[in-house]
Formats: sequence, C-alpha cells, structure tokens
Amino acid sequence: MTDRLERLLAAAVPEVCPAAVALIAAHGTVTAAAAVGELVRYADAEPTTGSDAVPGAPGTLAADRPPARRDSVFDLASVSKLCTTAVVLSLTEEGLLDLDEPVRSWIPGTDPRITLRRLLTHTAGLTPTRRIDLELPQAGPDERMAAMLTTPVTGPVGGPYLYSDVGMVMAGRIAELAASAPLDVLVRARITDVLGLSCTGYRPVGGGGPAERVAATEFKPERPGPGCVRGEVHDETAHALGGVAGHAGLFAPADDLLAFGEALRLGGGAMLSPSSVAEMTRDQGAEGAAFRHGLGVRIGDPGIVGPLSGAYGHSGFTGTSLVVDPARGLTVVLLTNAVHPVRGRPGMRELRCAVAAEALRHVA
Repeated sequence: MTDRLERLLAAAVPEVCPAAVALIAAHGTVTAAAAVGELVRYADAEPTTGSDAVPGAPGTLAADRPPARRDSVFDLASVSKLCTTAVVLSLTEEGLLDLDEPVRSWIPGTDPRITLRRLLTHTAGLTPTRRIDLELPQAGPDERMAAMLTTPVTGPVGGPYLYSDVGMVMAGRIAELAASAPLDVLVRARITDVLGLSCTGYRPVGGGGPAERVAATEFKPERPGPGCVRGEVHDETAHALGGVAGHAGLFAPADDLLAFGEALRLGGGAMLSPSSVAEMTRDQGAEGAAFRHGLGVRIGDPGIVGPLSGAYGHSGFTGTSLVVDPARGLTVVLLTNAVHPVRGRPGMRELRCAVAAEALRHVA
C-alpha cells in the first residue's frame, strides 16, 4: 500500500509540488505513508537559462536541496481554520462563548447580525480577504488587527456562502478576548498539548521550532532574507498580523495533523466533547457552495475528498489538506509546498483527489 502511495506522489513531484508527504490511517492504524521530493528545491523564482537550464523549472535550483521526510514540517495555510474552530468550540463548552450571540458583545461596532456561527460557516457577509499589509504598510500587528476587526459587511448576512479569511481572523480574535490569552497560547493549551502534538505551532523560525525540517514556500522578494520563504507563514495577512491569526499560520508535520484528525474522527478525545464535534461536523445549511458546510469544516468538498463522499475536512492554499471519513474509519493527510517558488501551479486538486481515492483502497 505504501508503494502505491509513494508512486502516486512521485508522479506529481516536482511538477505539481516540490515536496509531498501523505499519510493514510484506517481505523486508527497508519496503513500507508510516503514522503517524496525536496523541502527546498528553488533559490528564487527566475527560470534557469543557459547550459544548466532545467526545462519547465519555475526557478533557479537551490544548491542545497534537503529531502522531504515523514517528519517534515509544512505551512498548513487554511487548514489552520480547523484549529481555530476547535478553540472556539472548547470555549463554548465552558460557557465563555455562545455561537449565536452577536459578536458585537466582544467587538463593539460590528454588524449586530454577525454571530460566531456565521463566521464559522462563512455566511457573515464579509469580504474574502483584506490585504492589511498593503493598506497599513507601516503599522504593527496590533494596529492592523484593530483595522481588520472594522471590516464592513459587504454581502448578505446569513448566506449565501462567501469564503472569508476576514471572518476567521475575527473568530480567532474573539477567542482571544473571551479567554484573555493569545490565539497561539490557546491552540497550544487546548489542542497541541492535550493531543501531544509537539511539533505543531505558529512561527517555527524564531520560536524554537525545527526550522531545518520546514518546507519552503513562495519566493517573496519583499520579505527580508535571501531565497524563498521558509519557516514564516506564507499568507500575507497572517504575516502582517504577526504570524498568528484565525485563518492561517500553523505549521505541522503529517503525523501531528493525522492525530488531530483522528481526535475528530473519534469524537474529540481530550480536545472536545462528542457533542461539540457533532455540531462542528453537522451540515449548518449554508447555501451557495459546491459542498455542505459545518463549523469551520467542509463536508463532501469535491476538491479534497475525491470518492470519499460524506467525508469532511479542509484544504490549504500552500497545497495541504486533511480529510476525515468517520463512516469508513479513514483519516487522510496530504502536505505539500505547491506554492514553491510560485503559486498557481496546476494539478493540486487532482493530487488531493488521487490520494483520497487511494485511501478508499484501505477500507477493510
């Protein structure tokens, strides 16, 4: 089984992504694991020329190209939203938050129709994104966060579905206000510590994390330091907010993300109560999407579940995904750095669905 998964990843590397790590677990046992490619393949985003040119290469090949391993650490991008949701739900269990209370209780001046439930289902009418780094280029993270929280409603409140990073930033900030602690502290105390996810966290570079194990992402010449981004969050808004935000910022290896998915599959474990997980993974009735939507999770998203109809999870812009299929007892992790050294490379959707299809072969 592992050989099949490895061949599947190898067929996509390096054209779709320079590095890929995948795990498939059936009923709690890892039945296939593969790591292919290089964590840092390119030094920049300038195609090579001359006698050393590599046909089709989107950048100059790096001199040092460490191989991907099972314990390599990847920028999860929007898969981080699942952890933000878990933090919010843990606070509702303690009575510190109410999913249906207007969020203006925490953020004065916000539209009274916006609730946490609408933020977590992307039905709050908020814009998909906001480049606060460009709006306030000289500001610090706190000033930028304050500006993010004043983002006006521009669409219908209550639906249809409109994917919004801004809404998830707001949800993360509300969790901080309710618990009187930063989001990274909440994620550590309520998720990674209780599940034993020792290599999952924000800001692996400068935060004591395993920098040498981190996969590189996009070449961003506006960032300080040579070469492609490595160990700093790829997402511009999360970076502008200091590297910790409700919509993006987490880094993790495949086994840690698998353990998080397994906790959800089994009803929450030490992280959440079964009733919270049931509410998280229940169809919340959001209309207008190509999938059903729970709280922070997509149900039956054709872009990640492939033939695993009814499975839930999330994808990340960097080329990551987590799929949980309780009915079949499957948890599927795919971590890649598909934006290295440039974004917009084709084939990521097909790779995600192919890994999900391979997982279906593991059902007893």
